[in-house]
Order: sequence, then C-alpha cells, then structure tokens
Amino acid sequence: MRLAVLALPLLLAACASAPTQSGFLSTYDGMTEREGAVRAAARQKRDPARLAEVRQVAVESTRLAQGGDWLTEAERTALLREIDAQLCFELSERYEIAATPGPGVARVRAAVTGVTPTGRAGSVASAAAGFFIPGPIGLRAPGALGALIAEAEMVAADGAQLAAIAWSRTATAIGTDDPSLSRIGDALQFAEPFADAAAEVMSPDDPPKRKIAEGADPCARYGARFRPEGWAAKFATGLYVPQMSGAKREAKKDEAN
Repeated sequence: MRLAVLALPLLLAACASAPTQSGFLSTYDGMTEREGAVRAAARQKRDPARLAEVRQVAVESTRLAQGGDWLTEAERTALLREIDAQLCFELSERYEIAATPGPGVARVRAAVTGVTPTGRAGSVASAAAGFFIPGPIGLRAPGALGALIAEAEMVAADGAQLAAIAWSRTATAIGTDDPSLSRIGDALQFAEPFADAAAEVMSPDDPPKRKIAEGADPCARYGARFRPEGWAAKFATGLYVPQMSGAKREAKKDEAN
C-alpha cells in the first residue's frame, strides 16, 4: 500500500493527457495550458472584462462532435444529458439562465470530442478488491479505465468568444474514481469536474454567488442537484451506478401533456 501511495502522483499525472483540437470551438487562438491541474488536463482562455458584463446565459444542448461511434443511443443520450445538467447547475450559480438566446444573452456551447469506455470486467474486480480492502483510495484494473474529452465555450451575442476550454480526463488506476458496470461510467462521473472547470473559466474575476431559490431552480428539468441515492449505491456495491446517480431523463411529449 505504501508503494501505491507513493506512486499516486505519477499515475495521476500520466492519466492527464493533453486534449487535442477537434474543430468544435469557434476559435482556438490564445488558448494556454491550465495551471495547477492534477487529474485532468486542459487548455483555456478567458476575457475577464467582457465576462464581467454578462448577466444571462443560454446553455445549448451538448453535442457529440467525435469519438463516440461505439456509444448506443441510450448511452449517448445519458452522457450528453448529464453534461447538460452539470453545466446548468454550475453556471446557474454564477449567471441567470435564459431559456433562449437573445440580445444581451451569452451562449454556452459544449461538445464531447472523445470518450473511452469503462471496462466492466475490470470494474467488477475493482469493486471486489475494494470490498476486501476498504478505504478512500481504490484500485482500478488498467483495462477498465474510461475517459472523457470535451470542449466548451461562451460566445457573446455579437459573436465574440468570451471564454473557452478544451479538457480531458482519464480514470486513474489508484485513486477515487469509482468503477462501474456501465461502459460510460467514468465519462458520466467526469461530467461534473468538466462542467466545474468550464464554469470557472467562464466566470468573471470574483463572481457573485447566486442563490437558487427553493422551488425556482432553472435546472429542475435535470432532477436534483444532490443525489444521495448514488452514494448509497456506491456504499452497497462499490460501484458507480448511473441509474441512481445520473441526471433525470427528459420527459417524453406524452408525459409532459
């Protein structure tokens, strides 16, 4: 165990490979490496002066730009919707969420540009190891490590790019990334840290903290912001269970009527 702990920083750094340019962003000019990143790698840019002028943002549906040909329709929908949810959650704490773009409303665009499946067999072995060797730091089989690569930008009504980020993260063999029987288990878990990094880049210096009024959550369509049932499932099984932890599925038309 001592050797595992000593090797942890090296493994974390090795799994944070730099993201590549997919062509999704309106421009990549001026992007620089994000400093201080440990488990993820990112290149980013921001215009603090213009960001300070933003009051409302419209969050567009996340796209699958490339790298997910192996995903089923259900997996693709679940992953994109989870990213939509996390971006909405994070940005609503900084800006007013507008239903549609309009004058004075900045647009937030995001896309998945790469995704690596989580290995099911290796996850079972990891969960079993965690049962017999409990603790905050778990062991993951190398062949079971999934990844998420994504990009996002905020664009002003006049078309100017106010902020942008190209981000990537791969699960680590030693760490706190939970194994999962879902092929998109790791990618789903990385939706939140991606959204957090994107929202941070898209925020002005010293942004005011917005309070979400009870019963008036602009992101309510995605379900609860906090999902304790997911923690309960992890405690009981040692696995990340998307059905217990993911964003609420979109209501069908006949359900909404």
